[in-house]
Formats: sequence, C-alpha cells, structure tokens
Amino acid sequence: MANLANYGDYDALGLAELVRKRDVKSSELMEDALSAIEQLNPELNCVVGDLSAQAKSALDAGLPSGPFTGVPFLIKEIGVQAAGSPFRMGSKLCDGFVPQADTELMRRFRLSGLLTIGTTPTPEFGFNPTCESALHGPTHNPWDVTRSPGGSSGGAAASVAARILPMAHANDGGGSIRIPASACGLVGLKPTRGRVPAGPVSGEPLSGLAIELCVSRSVRDSAALLDAVAGADVGAPNVIAAPARPFLDESALPPGRLKIAWSAKAINGAPVDPEVVAGLDKCVSLLESLGHELVEDAPVIDWPSYFDALVAIWSANLAWAIDLMGTIMNRVPGPDNLQHVTEAIYRHGLGISATEFLAAQATFNQANRAASVPFETYDVLLSPTLALPPIKLGTLDQNGEGVDSAEWTRRVFEWCAFTPLFNSTGHPAVSLPLHWTEGGLPVGMQFAGRMNDEATLIRLAAQLEEAQPWAARRPPVCYGENQ
Repeated sequence: MANLANYGDYDALGLAELVRKRDVKSSELMEDALSAIEQLNPELNCVVGDLSAQAKSALDAGLPSGPFTGVPFLIKEIGVQAAGSPFRMGSKLCDGFVPQADTELMRRFRLSGLLTIGTTPTPEFGFNPTCESALHGPTHNPWDVTRSPGGSSGGAAASVAARILPMAHANDGGGSIRIPASACGLVGLKPTRGRVPAGPVSGEPLSGLAIELCVSRSVRDSAALLDAVAGADVGAPNVIAAPARPFLDESALPPGRLKIAWSAKAINGAPVDPEVVAGLDKCVSLLESLGHELVEDAPVIDWPSYFDALVAIWSANLAWAIDLMGTIMNRVPGPDNLQHVTEAIYRHGLGISATEFLAAQATFNQANRAASVPFETYDVLLSPTLALPPIKLGTLDQNGEGVDSAEWTRRVFEWCAFTPLFNSTGHPAVSLPLHWTEGGLPVGMQFAGRMNDEATLIRLAAQLEEAQPWAARRPPVCYGENQ
C-alpha cells in the first residue's frame, strides 16, 4: 500500500509542499517511488541503477532545505555525474565506471533537496533518439510498450510518464529532452546554451550543442528546477544574462499577445505524419483563441551543408568521448564493447581533420544566423516536436550492420527533423504535450524562443497548460493509488 494516497497525482513542487507541511515524510516518498520501480520496471526497463542506499544515507544526514526537499529523483547515466553512481553511458566500453565526485549540476540538484534514488538508461553514448542499447536492452513507452519512449533520455521520460516520480534529470544534444517529452506526453524544456552549468568535467558539451535539465509533468516543476540550477559555474567559458525574475514566477504571469510563426515543414523535407499535422493545426487554433497572432513561416537554411556539418561535429565529438573513456577504462574501443553503428561513427570521427571540423563550425555559424533571422519578427517559433508519433522499438537499431555515420544521421532526421536546429543555435525550446493520436499516443508541440528568453516560453507554456490541461492523462502502464 502506498504511503501517500494519489502519490502519482502530485508534481514535484506538490510533493515538496507536503514534506514541508509534514503531511508526509521524505522517507515515505522514497518508499513509494521504490515501490513504483519494483512494480513497473520489469515491464518498462526505465531504471538501471539502484542508489537507494545512498539516498537513505542522505536522509539520515538530513537533506538540504530547498524547493524540492524530499522529492525522489533519478539521474541519467550520461552528462551529470554523481559520486559513487554508475556512469555507463549505455555502453559496454564504460561499464564499471563510477565517478568519485559530483559535477556542479549534481551538487545543485542535491542543494535543491532532491533525493536521488537511482539512474536511468541511455542509448550508447546518447547517439540514438530512442532508448535501446546492447548493455541494458530497450526501454518501453508506458503509452504503448511496443514503442519507443524516445531518447536519449528515454528512461527518464518513461519513469515520469508512468508516475514513478514527477520529474527526472535529462539532457539534450539534438533533442534528447524534447524528443522523449513528446513521445511520453511530458514537458521538456531545453534551456538557452550556457544557462545550466556543465563543469568541471566539461565546458561546452558536444561543442555547445548539449545542455541539461529534466523532463517533468508540469511547467512549474521545470521552471523551478531551472531556477535551482541555473547560472555559470567557476571557470565556465561563457556567462549569459541572468533572468529578470525567477522562472517559477514567470509561470504565474500571462504571456501577453505574442507573434508566433508556425510551420509543419521539416528542414530536411522529411514527411510529417498527418496525425502530427492535425495536432499542429489544433495548436494553432488554440493559440489564436488565446489572442496570439499566428503566421505560417519558418527559418530557411541550406540543409545539405548543415547536414554535412552536423555529421562531422557529432562524429568528431563521439570519437573524442570514446577515446577518453577507452583510456579511463583501459579498454580498446572496438566490436567487443561498441555497437556496430557507434563504432562506424567512431571510425568516421577519427578521420575528421581539424580543418574539416573548423569548416563544419563555420557552416554552423551561417546556419545559426539564418535560423535566428525570424526572431527579429516573431516572439516564438512553433512546429511539431517530431515528424512522427512514437516509433516502434527496433526501428532505429544502433547495433545494425552496414550503416555509416551519414546514413545513421539521415535515418534519425526522418523522425527528429525539428529538434536539432535549436541545439546548434542555442535557442531555448520546449516540447509540450498538446495532442494525442486517435490511438492514444502522445504528440508534442515544440516552441522555440529568442536567446536567453526562457521566460516567454515558460509564460506561454503555463498558459497552454491551463487552457488544455494534460496532468490527468495517464498511460496504460502507470503507478496509481490502487497499486
């Protein structure tokens, strides 16, 4: 029996308020979360590391007083590092690696009062928009267990969607917060580049493409967590403008009348599923009913050159990461410890010269500037988050043979055509669960904002959450009050 009736109905701030009022103990919330993992993980495979002993020690020592004190939390096994926690990056190459110190982001998670009870899986080195690895096997979508929860933060998203806990760590180098948020019916906010600390082990992860935060079920949870962790750490390569007010405060303010450009056209020309287009059309109508001005428009970039640059930058970064982990683990990267596609991208990355890499960055510069032009006219850019509803598991097989780096990237873009652009530009973007297919699968809508302007996105997201609430929607695989 659950310690807290309707445990799964609360968002993270709601649980923290109960702890503050002493209506429930932090230890009881942890027991509920662990019970949910025990019951649902065999079906979902969304939690792969047990940190309950560390969590109990943290409870015994006393949790810091913060906005999320006592709320159970999961961290993804890539990006953020926690002392004594497995950090396998979904790869046999890294299996057994356990960091000895917290990164700055982990320190801030702890200071916010979050109670980390376990880790979630990622595809190998995060290089797949679905969550399937040879090391851990596939993670299943709680809305339909034959389908992907998205990636690379698929374990986090499946856990939150299934009500195991209200919020989980996620990161995003090409859409890995927004993709699983869309596939699992969640809020997925990718902050502005540099908003969240990456140190001390990294400066600008994935050459500036990657940033970390969470997936959640409420706009206010994502806003409050961003408040808790935002700000440059010591030695950060860049310090961006601080927000005018706390992001949580923004979630309570009206957005005003916004000028929003919308488009269903993918930058690579990939076909967009009719049910996804139907969701976008409904979203446009909803926004117009709320008083916003909607104009059909979109950034124009040179897709072939952008694609080639993306392949080069992603491949070179993967090669560097694999060589680093090979050195740390005293292992030679190869077919015994890398999946076939990963190894192919690794070999390609090793062959990219310094001048080719700099040429790719120069191409990105031109594409980023072209993609930023619409923000001189519009407050927000709207598109679907993904070109298709959640795909079947096995569709993107990172262990398939005969697939090179370019072909893999092309296949990824057939599903994830809308997200990577805002990783290269650095603009903030959020996926919101505003549509479900006739078959009951979630479809997210992506909103991108001006640089350093998460505030507008959060205000608009909160308005849409109120106008078309999603919190009561539950997937078939879900931890509930009768569990």
